[in-house]
Amino acid sequence: MANHKSALKRIRRNESVRLRNRYQHKTTRNAIKKLRNETDKKKAEALLPSVVSMIDKLAKRNIIHGNKAANLKSKLTQQVAGL
Repeated sequence: MANHKSALKRIRRNESVRLRNRYQHKTTRNAIKKLRNETDKKKAEALLPSVVSMIDKLAKRNIIHGNKAANLKSKLTQQVAGL
């Protein structure tokens, strides 16, 4: 167990950051699933910018890799275009 005050603070901070990252990642995954299951082109086009924004934020905060974000955005854009 950590003995220094700063180490104890860091442990608390790491846990709160981990929970925040997990929440944001799960929320984005649910939004992606919702977009993939959408069959109406207008609704999908309206939903796409918000999902792309969520993916960009995850990549910017290093929750997901930048290449994974690019691949996700590409696939989602292709899918919406093909509706």
